[in-house]
Amino acid sequence: MRAETERLILRPWEDRDLDPFAALNSDPEVMRFFPAMRTREETAALMDYTRAMLSESGMSFLAVEEKASGDLVGMVGLAPVKPPMPCAPTVEIGWRLAKHHWGKGYASEAAKAWLAYGFGTMALPEIVAFTYVGNEPSRCVMQRLGMTRDTVDDFEHPNIVEGHTLRPHVLYRIKAAAFAR
Repeated sequence: MRAETERLILRPWEDRDLDPFAALNSDPEVMRFFPAMRTREETAALMDYTRAMLSESGMSFLAVEEKASGDLVGMVGLAPVKPPMPCAPTVEIGWRLAKHHWGKGYASEAAKAWLAYGFGTMALPEIVAFTYVGNEPSRCVMQRLGMTRDTVDDFEHPNIVEGHTLRPHVLYRIKAAAFAR
C-alpha cells in the first residue's frame, strides 16, 4: 500500500528509513510503553518482518513520511492479530511516532487512511487497537478515531511476563459501519 494524506505519505519501508527508525526505537520516551527498546539490528529485523507481513497479508506497519520535510515520522498500519492474543483472530491498527512529531495529529491522520483502506479495500468488518492501560496518548488517538472500549475486553498481554507493569492492556474496537470516511 502507498497512500497520501494532506500532510503525509504512507509507504513501504526504504533502506534510508533504518537510521531514523532505529533512533525512534531506541528513544526511552517513545518506547516507555513497550517492555524494551530496540537496537539498530532489531529495528532492521522489524522492518524485514513488516515487509514480509505486507507480502503475505496485504497489510503491515509501514513508514510514514512527512510531505513537507521528507522526514520519517514513524510507522502506522494494520496487522493480523493471532493467538495467543485474547482478541484473535482479528486485525489491529497501531502506530509509533518519533517524539518530535508528537502533538501534530499525525497518528490520527495516518490511522484514518489505514482505516479507510481496511474497511474499503480489504472489506474488514472490524479493526481493533490495544495498548498498555496507562498509555493515555494512544488511547486518545483511539477515541479520536471513533473507537470504543468495553472493559470486558481488557486483558493481560500474553507476550509480556506476568507481574510486569506493562502487562494490563485495554482494547478498543471500531466496526466498518461506524467508520466515518
